[in-house]
Amino acid sequence: MSDELVSGLLKKSDVRVVLALTTELSRQARATHHTAPAAAALLSQSLTAAALLGALQKGESRVNLQLECDGPLRGLFVDGDTSGLVRGYVKNTLVEYTGSDDQYHWRPVLGNKGFLSVLRDLGGGEHYRSSVELERFDLAGDLERYFHQSDQLPSHVVLAQLPAEVGGKPESLGIVAGLLVQPLPNADLEVFQALGERLRRDAEGALRAHAPAGASAVLRALLPEADFEVMARYPLRFGCSCSEDRVKRALLAMGREELQDLLEKEGQAEATCQFCTTRYVIPGDEIRRMLESGSV
Repeated sequence: MSDELVSGLLKKSDVRVVLALTTELSRQARATHHTAPAAAALLSQSLTAAALLGALQKGESRVNLQLECDGPLRGLFVDGDTSGLVRGYVKNTLVEYTGSDDQYHWRPVLGNKGFLSVLRDLGGGEHYRSSVELERFDLAGDLERYFHQSDQLPSHVVLAQLPAEVGGKPESLGIVAGLLVQPLPNADLEVFQALGERLRRDAEGALRAHAPAGASAVLRALLPEADFEVMARYPLRFGCSCSEDRVKRALLAMGREELQDLLEKEGQAEATCQFCTTRYVIPGDEIRRMLESGSV
């Protein structure tokens, strides 16, 4: 099973459907951040949501999703782009406990207050940020509210995490996927609503039966309609754009006095990327060369 995203259109009803399979990248994110079960589950859901949001972007751009809450998780931050690269982290990786398997499942993790915000890259250095307060305390449910309130666009969002046995051992992230259904301007809203309810009902069965064959196979099972046309398909992956050069540019941005002070007190510079946990060390000799070159 490879992680991928498939986006398509039901031409007769003018409804867009996006499906993302994110099993491997979710497990990689869990291993990278050493997250406990509840933190791993919400990080997985948020990365899947970032992949779905990235599919709505145009050109080479990114979209950020941030959740802040007063529960033990404290919050999370993820982003994705139009190439299928996603990354993210949770503020508290040690959260294990979730509630009963009902509408309050995530309440012990998220608490009583919070907000969900999305920052979209509009290109040309312009960005658009909008937020909604957490109401359902469920990422899929509050993402649906975000689309409705911020974009005035009714949407169906499904974030599925199906346990399975992998290598003879139970795996909580057995199959991970996300589904987004949205009407385009000329869509029949009654058809859209009925389709969303049907896909929500049938998603688990289709994923269990067809996920090993890929996202296209799952969509073919969910949408046997002849007028469904695939518009985009690409692989998804967990990764990061951090680099030593970026760390050096951040040091240069500190200014000469702060950089000299850092050199005198620490003898070197250290930085750890929150997204991928990569640790960078810039030796003192390199910092001296930066100072001597006059680039600061």
